[in-house]
Amino acid sequence: MLQPLAERLRPKTLDEYIGQEHLVGKGAVLRRMIDAGQVSSFILWGPPGVGKTTLAKIISNQLDAPFYTLSAIHSGVKDVRDVLDKCRNNRMFQKGRPILFIDEIHRFNKSQQDSLLGAVENGTVTLIGATTENPSFEVIRPLLSRCQVYVLKSLTAKNLEKLLDRAIHEDSVLKEKDIEIQETDALFRFSGGDARKLLNIIDLIVNSDDSKKIIFNDAVVTDRLQENPAAYDKGGEMHYDIISAFIKSIRGSDPDGAIYWLARMVAGGEDPKFIARRLVISAAEDIGLANPNALLLANACFDAIQNIGWPEGRIILAEATIYLASSPKSNSAYKAIGDALQLVEQTGNLPVPLHLRNAPTSLMKELDYGKDYKYAHDYENNFVKQQFLPDQLNGKSIWHAQSNPAESKLKEHLKHLWGDRYNK
Repeated sequence: MLQPLAERLRPKTLDEYIGQEHLVGKGAVLRRMIDAGQVSSFILWGPPGVGKTTLAKIISNQLDAPFYTLSAIHSGVKDVRDVLDKCRNNRMFQKGRPILFIDEIHRFNKSQQDSLLGAVENGTVTLIGATTENPSFEVIRPLLSRCQVYVLKSLTAKNLEKLLDRAIHEDSVLKEKDIEIQETDALFRFSGGDARKLLNIIDLIVNSDDSKKIIFNDAVVTDRLQENPAAYDKGGEMHYDIISAFIKSIRGSDPDGAIYWLARMVAGGEDPKFIARRLVISAAEDIGLANPNALLLANACFDAIQNIGWPEGRIILAEATIYLASSPKSNSAYKAIGDALQLVEQTGNLPVPLHLRNAPTSLMKELDYGKDYKYAHDYENNFVKQQFLPDQLNGKSIWHAQSNPAESKLKEHLKHLWGDRYNK
């Protein structure tokens, strides 16, 4: 039986690997480790179809190390222990330290992750985990502290173009066909930076066309995918496009739209914790200071989901969704931290003014650390004017209130305290 195109074209060496130049390009961190033959445990975090599994296999081949793989969806603690026992028992017959690749490691529960700690700590295996979720949310701290996290990015249009060219001219099946690429906009758009999805779309169109000449253009790609969406989606739409529509509906203050997309995710079997985390992020990013209670409610929703579970959890998600979508919106805090980080990048490590420095020793006091600092609670209304930014940034305005009742009230309070400084 003919393998799918994505399997036929799976890279076997780093030279064939497309994308992630920041990790495996010349002189990059992973490339140096691989070339030196010294690879420590790490976790690959990125969207589907960007080469996480492929990279793990390439590393195993390059190091000539035994390669074991587990899927977190189908494996339990016993499966983990069985693999670790094999690694220990076969060490004298193996050339290099075994590599244990765990796909979707974020789906392992605490006890499953705990079972890996000893083997990672003592070097029984080199652990390579793959996840589409933020490891800081789903991977236990002891395991995370033993693994470096590397972030993989969606493939760029240039990466996809290179992959398309390789598929047409190097694949044993496709190179025998007469294929003409007229347009790639729709092809790359539907791929969404996912190499596997791109190759699945190519496979679909080639296999459904009996013509002597197979033409790829925007109309053909769009038409074929509308006829057969399941052939290219592979769950990606549910996980990424629908969560995007969900968050944008909340941001756009449309509770009807938000609750509809929530229902799509619930019906599709989405992880409720994934939805709850996005609600927390939305509460801070899109509602923010316009309604600080939104973040409290979103956090309560996240906690309740973990305590209550399914199916009742859908009611909690619905309540939080409607509340957030109906709330006034502000991204002033989101913009303020972005502007502040840009300012730090531009100005570097500016010194802390002496009066703001900590002075736990007599020497520091002699050097005027903390001198002339004014304790706000010693003054009327618990406030006194003094400088809190570095000298070079004194008077710089970073946070700007937006037009909503809550922030207007904050702005008026600051104007009362500081005068013209917050009158912008």
